[in-house]
Amino acid sequence: MLTSTIQKEIHSWHLQESEPDLASELEELIQQGNENALNDAFYKTLSFGTAGIRGIMGVGTNRMNVHTVAQAMQGIANWINLQKRNDKKNPSLSAPCVALCRDSRINSEKFERVCAEVFAANGIQVKLYPRIEPVPTLSFAVQALGCAAGIMVTSSHNPRQYNGCKVFAHDGCQIAGKVAGEISEAISQVDLFNGPKRAPFQEALADGHISFISDEILDKFLKEVFSLSEPTAIIPGHSPRVVYTPLNGTGLELMQRSFKHIGLADVLVVPEQAKPDGNFPTCPYPNPEFREALDLGLKLCNKTYADILIATDPDADRMGVAVRHEGEYRLLSGNEMGVLLTNWLVQRCKRNGEDLKKKVAVSTIVSTDMLDPIAMNYGFQLRRTLTGFKNIGGQIATLHDHGGIKRWLIGFEESYGYLLGPYVKDKDAITSSTVFVEMASWYYQKKINLVEVMDQLYHQYGYYLNRTLNFRFPGSEGAQKMETLMMHLRKKSSISIAGSPVVKKIDYESGVSMPMTGGLKDPPQSLPFSNVLEWRLEDKRKVLIRPSGTEPKIKCYLFARGKTREESLAGLDSLEKAVRKALDAK
Repeated sequence: MLTSTIQKEIHSWHLQESEPDLASELEELIQQGNENALNDAFYKTLSFGTAGIRGIMGVGTNRMNVHTVAQAMQGIANWINLQKRNDKKNPSLSAPCVALCRDSRINSEKFERVCAEVFAANGIQVKLYPRIEPVPTLSFAVQALGCAAGIMVTSSHNPRQYNGCKVFAHDGCQIAGKVAGEISEAISQVDLFNGPKRAPFQEALADGHISFISDEILDKFLKEVFSLSEPTAIIPGHSPRVVYTPLNGTGLELMQRSFKHIGLADVLVVPEQAKPDGNFPTCPYPNPEFREALDLGLKLCNKTYADILIATDPDADRMGVAVRHEGEYRLLSGNEMGVLLTNWLVQRCKRNGEDLKKKVAVSTIVSTDMLDPIAMNYGFQLRRTLTGFKNIGGQIATLHDHGGIKRWLIGFEESYGYLLGPYVKDKDAITSSTVFVEMASWYYQKKINLVEVMDQLYHQYGYYLNRTLNFRFPGSEGAQKMETLMMHLRKKSSISIAGSPVVKKIDYESGVSMPMTGGLKDPPQSLPFSNVLEWRLEDKRKVLIRPSGTEPKIKCYLFARGKTREESLAGLDSLEKAVRKALDAK
C-alpha cells in the first residue's frame, strides 16, 4: 500500500516529467499498479552516501536519472560558490573549475553532460576528458589542473542497472566527513525539478565555459606510474604471458600503453570484453572479485597457456588476478594481492637502501591482520582506517606535515583496491596492475610464481585467512530491517562466538583511536564515528559487521589464523555458521 506522501510525490513527478524515457517508465508502472516498484522508486531521496550518489537507474527520487543528478550537481555548485565567497585565499576557489570523467556505463555520457551543464550555468569552469577514462586519471586531473572538485560518473563494479557520481575534493581525494555533510545539506535545499540551473552543453562548449582535458594530463599520469617501475623486472623474452580484460570498461587504453612502456610484449586481450559496453554482455556483475566475471579470461588463459590473468573493473580502480600454478589457475584474494604488493615494495625499499621506519602503509579495519606481523618484522608503520579510499587516500595529506609524501608505501583494502603512488588518492588499477606484472616477472625469472611466493609468506607469518558474507535487504522494508538488526547487535552482550570467548567488543559508533603498528611515532588519530561492530575472540579470530554504504546489504567480515590452511579454514567455517545463525540467514 502506497503512503499518501509517496502518492503525492508520484503525482507531482507525473505532472512535471519531461524526459520521454522516464515519463514512459512512470506511466507504465502506474498503469500496471506496480506498488512495490513505485514504493522502492519513491520511498526516499537517493542518498548522498559514500563520496557521492549511486543507485539503480530509472524514474523516481530513489533512482539515478537526469533530475537526481542535476539536483546533486546544483547542490555541489552552490557549495563551491559559497566556499569561494568565504575563502578568498584558496587558489582553487579564486576562479573555480571542476574536472569531469565518465566510465562506459549506460547513461554515463548523458549524466556527465548534465553535470557539465549545471556547473557551467553556475559560473564554474568545466574541464572534462573527451572520452571514457579510469578513476585514477580523474583524481590526478583534479590536482594537476588545480580544480575545486571532481566528478566521476561511475558505479564502479555494480551490476549494469546501476550508475552514480563519485565526488572528489580539491586534493583529488573522495570527499568525506564535514565536507560530505555540508554538500549533502546543500543538495537537500535544491528543488528537484525547479532548482538546478543548466546551460546547453554545445553553447557552453562554444563560449569556453566547458573545455576538454588534453592528452598531456594522461601522459603526465603515466609518467608518474612509470616512476614506480623496477627497471630490471622485465627482460624481453623472459617475462610471463599475460591475459588482460578491461571487462568492457575504461582500462584498455592506458593498460596497453603501460604494458608497452615497461616492455611486456606477450599480452593478450579478451576480445569479447575489450570494447566499452555498459550492458556488460559477458558478465552481468563486472566485479573482478568474483570468478564468474573472469570466466572468459580464464578460458583464454587455458587456451594460450598464459601465466597470469589481470582484470580491471569498469572504471579501472579495482584489479583482480589469477595465477597459473601446477597447471591450474588460482585466484588471489584482495588481501593476498595486498600482502604480495606490500612485501614487494618493502623488498624494493631495502634494495634501494631506504629507511623502512619512515615508511607508512595504510589498510582498513576489515582487511587482513597479516600486515601487522609484516610491519613489525620490517619496521614500517601500519595504519588502519575505516573502509573506503576516502579514508585511505586521506592519510596522504597527513604526511605533508609529518615527513612528506615520500613516506607513502601503499594503501589497500580487501575489496581489490590498491593505491601505490601518492600522485592519486583513490584506488588505482592502472598503477597496481603495472607494478603487479613487474613483480610477477621478477619472480618468473627465478622460476617462482606468485602462488608459491604467497605460500612462503603464509609459512613465515601464519595462515591469516578472511571471508566476507553479504546479506541483502532490498527495498524500504529491508532498510528498516538493517537498522533494527544493527541496533539489536549493538545492545546484545555476546559471551562467546563459535565456541570461543569474546574478549573485546568494539563499537565504532562510539569513537575509536586509529590503530597504528610500528614505524615512527606519529601523532595519534581518531577514527570517525561509524556504524561498525567488531568482536575479538580469545583464539585470535574476529568478526566485523557493517551496513554497506552503496548497496542494500549488511557485510560481515570473518578473520581466522591457523598454523595450516586447513586449520584456518575450519575456524572460518565455524564462524560463518555462528554468524548466519545470529543473523537468521540461510
